[in-house]
This record gives sequence, structure tokens and C-alpha cells, in this order.
Amino acid sequence: MKKIIVIVQFICFANFVPAQQNNQIDSLKQALLSSKDDLQRIVILDNLSSEYLWSMPDTSLIYAQQELLLAKKINSPKWEARALQRYGGSLYVMGNYSLALDYSLQSLRFNEKQQDTARLINNYFGLSSIYNDIGDNDHALYYSYKGARVSELFNNKIRLSEALMIIGHTYEQANQLDSALAFTQKAYELDSTDNGKLTLGYTPFVLGNIYYKKGYYPSALNYYRVAITISKQQNVKKDLMDVYNGMSKTFIKTSQVDSAIFYSKLTLLEGKSTAYPLGMLNAYTALSGIYKSQHNTDSSVKYNELTASIKDSIFNKERVTQFQNLSFSEQLRKQDIEAAQIQYQNKMKIYALLGGFAVLLLLAGILWRNNQNKQKANTLLQKQKQEITTQKLKVEQSLQELKTTQAQLVQREKMASLGELTAGIAHEIQNPLNFVNNFSEVNTELLQELKNELQADNKQEAFSLADDIIENEQKINHHGHRADAIVKGMLQHSRASTGKKEPTDINALADEYLRLSYHGLKAKDKDFNANFKTDFDESIGKIEVVPQDIGRVLLNLYNNAFYAVNEKKKAPTLKGENYAPTVWVTTKRISPPPRGGAGGLEISVKDNGTGIPQKVLDKIYQPFFTTKPTGQGTGLGLSLSYDIIKAHGGELKVETKEGEYTDFKIQLP
Repeated sequence: MKKIIVIVQFICFANFVPAQQNNQIDSLKQALLSSKDDLQRIVILDNLSSEYLWSMPDTSLIYAQQELLLAKKINSPKWEARALQRYGGSLYVMGNYSLALDYSLQSLRFNEKQQDTARLINNYFGLSSIYNDIGDNDHALYYSYKGARVSELFNNKIRLSEALMIIGHTYEQANQLDSALAFTQKAYELDSTDNGKLTLGYTPFVLGNIYYKKGYYPSALNYYRVAITISKQQNVKKDLMDVYNGMSKTFIKTSQVDSAIFYSKLTLLEGKSTAYPLGMLNAYTALSGIYKSQHNTDSSVKYNELTASIKDSIFNKERVTQFQNLSFSEQLRKQDIEAAQIQYQNKMKIYALLGGFAVLLLLAGILWRNNQNKQKANTLLQKQKQEITTQKLKVEQSLQELKTTQAQLVQREKMASLGELTAGIAHEIQNPLNFVNNFSEVNTELLQELKNELQADNKQEAFSLADDIIENEQKINHHGHRADAIVKGMLQHSRASTGKKEPTDINALADEYLRLSYHGLKAKDKDFNANFKTDFDESIGKIEVVPQDIGRVLLNLYNNAFYAVNEKKKAPTLKGENYAPTVWVTTKRISPPPRGGAGGLEISVKDNGTGIPQKVLDKIYQPFFTTKPTGQGTGLGLSLSYDIIKAHGGELKVETKEGEYTDFKIQLP
């Protein structure tokens, strides 16, 4: 008796909301009958299709067909996309997923072309639901995530909540219950944020499914009851039937068989007023299983037969629906062909008129152009000749200025190199001069002592003093020759290169210019300090090079290396760290290749400085390119060095790591 009262109360409540919906449907039908405007009729048909979607999807499908035909008639891509979406939605509720997918994708393409963001969200959600029901979780997640991103971009909380719910439902279908719970719970919270009232009945239904699968049956039942309330309020019969089936399977798990039978029969009762065969099928299957477990053979057989019948019914309906849609597609195709023919005929008429008008314009233009050409030909030719002459003079002048500027910059680089070398030479030459001056002063004192000893007739002491004087004179002579060699080297560097190769001790040349570079930088900057280490291969001997040019290359590489370690030392990030700025110079012989060929030698100039950034590594040999601050580099040093080494038949290579080291290698034959 109690169950009968509950069912009666449910029917009364369930009929209250549909009564309001029926009033809305009656008003729309009346407006459709009285309307003569095609666009207005499309809007009414769209609303009617929407009203019937979840209660009578077969009726919704009919209105969607009429809407689509009218949209194509007035050539409205916007409403054609909307009609295709309604059409696909109706087919989805009826369980015809293949055709539902086809029409939904057509709608998506229309809306993407029109860039209609609001309706694209509907497409994403519709496609996600279709893929969800057919078990394609990857595609379902793809479209639901796209819908979530667009909803979040436009700050649409309702659509975002719907997207999160669909994502959660997809994970629930895939039995990834932790992910499903996280997304669905977010959807539930977001849906009830503003006024605490839920707008999506399917969200608590999905939560109920999750808790059912987790084995938390009381929680599942609580969420199912919330879903029942919202589905009744919104008159969404499909959702209501799904929730009733969820309640039934939960009561089966908790051994409350009477309650399970009650909700399965509520599903069947609700299914009498809507076309949702899948919900009916689930209810028949549940009842058949319940009665079978109770050994109630008659009822079990009855519902088993109904299950088989509805499966066959779904199959037959699917075939009928497909046939109807094929016929409808053919009707649409014919309509498209007729419209295309009319459009083509109209285009041909327009093209004919435009063609005739164009021919007249062309003839008039030809006559006018010939007349103008005859009058302007001589003037134009004369003007072109003058312009060509002027441009030629400008180009020649620009070329001469460029050559002059380039020569000045090259000379400036050479003079800058000479200035740095001179500072080093001044320091180097000071040492032997100090020795010469000191030993000269000592010899003066020794000679005075020798004179005194001779006057005292102390021959033995006199001879000893004479030996000391001779030894000091030898030292004076040695350091004098050293100063002479330094001066000659300076003169040799300062004079213009003859380009003539001569036997040169590479080790000596490398060592000399290393010290000159170091002392030159030390003379310019008192705070400058760095270590340098050498490792020379003595087996190299002398090789044929232009010493002034190779010296200029070495000086440039040394200066760059010392500059890099000095900059790294001054960097704020190295304060307090044990950093030792160092430059290594190495020479070694290169063995001939295994398959024959000449060997050579390699000069390596390596530093532990700032390194060269990868983004500028390809530019370092370009003329005028420099990473130094304005006024501290011409950008010609490495360019000239590269040309000099190439002229010697060698290679200039670099290995570097930004922030750690740079290693320039000169390879000479």
C-alpha cells in the first residue's frame, strides 16, 4: 500500500512540471501556425525541438528536420548548424549514435567556420556525450576538455561545470574513479556556488555512480536522490530513468530487493511517456535478474522476453531511422543541387553582363592608352635615363665611401692592437733596462774599489774585483741584447706585413705575444689580474709563416681570452666564490691522416671565462660584429684573424660552453 501511495505522489508531482512545459509547447505550436516569416519559423522550430529533446526525442527529430530544410532554403549557415546540432541530439537520445555523430560533426564544421564560440561549446559537449556512450573515452575527453577551456576563457561557470561533469563521467565510465571523483566534485561545487541550487541533475547522478562503484552505497543513494529531484524539476525523463536504474542496482547490492523492484518499475512507468529504449532495457534486465534470483520463473521469463523484445525493437527502430535519414539526406542533396543550379544560372547571367561591360571598357582603355603612350614615350625614356645616371653615381659614391670606411676601421683595429702591444713592450723592456742600470751602478762602485786596491798594491783583491766587473758586464750585455730583441720585435710588428713567409719559431712567437698581451692589459688596468699557463711541443721547430700576421692573430686571441676571464671575475654571481681566472696556451704537432696527407700543428688558446652564447656563435667571424660594450671593440679582430689563418691554408675553430670556457684552435699546415 505504501508503494502505491508513493507512486501516486510521484505521478502527481511529475505531471506538475510537464503541465508548465505543455503550455510552452502549445504556445510555440500556435506561433508556428500563424508565422509566415521563414527566419521566425526556424527559431520556433528550434525551440520546439529543444522542448521535446529529453521527453520525446522522435518528435524533436521531426522539428529538427523542418528547421534544417528552412535554414537551407534561406541559406543561413548559422541556423543550419543549429538544426544539425538538434538533429544529432535527438538521434543521440534515441540511441542512434552513428548518425548522431555524423550530424554533430557537420554542425561542428559549420560553427568552426562561423567562429560561433557559444554554439561550439554545445558541439563539444554533444560530441563528448556521444563518444562517452559508445565507450570511446579518448575522444570524449578530447572534446570535453576543449569545451572546458572555452568555457573557462569566457568565464561561463555553468558551461564549465557541465564540462567538468562530462570529464568526470568519462573517467567514471573508464573506471578511473579517483580522477572521476575529483572532476565531478569540482563540477558539483561550481554548479552550486552562486545560489546553492544545482542546475545540472546529471552531476549528482555521476557522483552516485562513482560511489556505487567504490562500494559506498549510502553515499551513492544520497546523490541519486538529489539527481531525482533536479531531473523532475527540469522534466528530463532520460536522466530520471538513468537515476532510477542507478537506485535499483544499488538496492540490489544492499540486498533491498523490494526497493530495487520498486525503482525499476518506476523506470518502466516513466518510459511509457518517452522514447528512451536504453533506459527501459536496463530496467527489464534488472527485473529479470532479480526474479531469477528469487526463483520466480514466470516473472523472470516475462522480463527476459521483454528484454529480448526491446533489443529487437531498438534494432528495428534503428534500421527505420537510418532509412528515414537516408531519404531525408537525399532530399537535402536534391535541394542543394537545385539551389546550386539556380545559383549557377544567376552567376552566368551576371558574368555575361560583366563580360560585355568589360569588353567595352577594354576597348576604350586600349584606345586611350595608345594615345597616351605616344605622347609620353619620349618624356618617359628621357626621365628614366636621367634616373639611371643619378642612381649609378649614387651607387659609385656609396661604394667608395664604404671602402674608405672599411679601410679606416681595419687601420683602427691594427692601431688598437699596436697600442696594446706597445704597453706590453714598455713593461717587458723595463726589466732588462733595470738590470743594465743596476749592474752599471755596481760596476762603477767596483771600479772605484779596484782603483783603491791597485793603489794599495793588493793584486789578489784587485783580480777578484776585476772578475766581478767582467761578470757584471756579461750580464749587462745579455740584458742589452734582450732589450734590443724586444725593440726589433716591436718594429717588426708595427711595420706593414710584406706577406712573405719565413721560418718562424712558433713556440717563441706564442710565448712572446702572450707576455706582451698580459703586461699590456696590466698596464692599462691596475686591477687586472689573471694566471696564464703554457705547454709547448718542442718537437715542432720552425715553420713557414708570416710572423707579423700570426702574431697579430695570437695577440687578438690572447686579448679576448684575458678580457673574458676578467669579465667573469667581475660578475656579481661570482662574489665570494673561489674563481681563478686562467688562460692556457698549448702547441702540439698534428699527425698526418691515416689515408695519407700532410700533418701540421695546432695552437690552442683556452680560457675559463664567460664563454660564447650559442645564439651568437655563428656570427663571431662576421666583420663588425662584437659583444663588447660600445667603444671597447671594433668587431674586426676575429674577422681579420680568420682571414689571416685561411690565407695560410689553415683553420680557425672554436669550442665553447656559455659560462664555463672558450677554446680557440689554430690549425696550420
